[in-house]
Amino acid sequence: AMKINQNTVLQGKKVTLVPYTSAHVPRYHEWMQSEELQRLTASEPLSLEQEYEMQRSWRDDADKCTFIVLDTERWSGQACADEDCMVGDVNLFLTDAEDPTLGEIEIMIAEPNYRGRGFGKEATLMMMSYGVAKLGITKFEAKIGQKNEASICMFKKLHFKEVAVNSVFQEVTLRLDVSDQERRWLLEQTNHVEEKSYVELKLPAGVLET
Repeated sequence: AMKINQNTVLQGKKVTLVPYTSAHVPRYHEWMQSEELQRLTASEPLSLEQEYEMQRSWRDDADKCTFIVLDTERWSGQACADEDCMVGDVNLFLTDAEDPTLGEIEIMIAEPNYRGRGFGKEATLMMMSYGVAKLGITKFEAKIGQKNEASICMFKKLHFKEVAVNSVFQEVTLRLDVSDQERRWLLEQTNHVEEKSYVELKLPAGVLET
């Protein structure tokens, strides 16, 4: 089941990935009021209550793996609560019941001043590496709005190839099959990433029961 990541923190150079908890919902909800983000993510605005329900259902869904993307520099000093360092989210969906090795990946850098600075790229690489190493994923797909050129360009830099265009949904599907060579490349790109326990990081020193 996908609850595999509920205590996982992946800390990279620019971004740290943490599980999506109810504490992150208000900020996430605020982001999703933006018409631009609704357009880029093809989503409808939800009420705050619906967003809490969505977070709960995602947490318990065996076919979704979701991390909130934090700014490592701001967050690792511990001076900044998660919700004040949030820059976006990254998701992996198992969309094909017949094929558990196929993962659909989505990245959203919601904070405009964090775009175009490599945050999305590192978060995506970290999620892909996690998918390959922990979830047995060997094929990735990304579905992106045709007008979202920055995102399409980023996935192409990560070796994805365009495989389909859906003119009805105005969306492009990109795909990456993870060969041994791709796997090695992915793990090399993310060999600086440290995995930590979310619970231990969240508890003040001395509170942890032995």
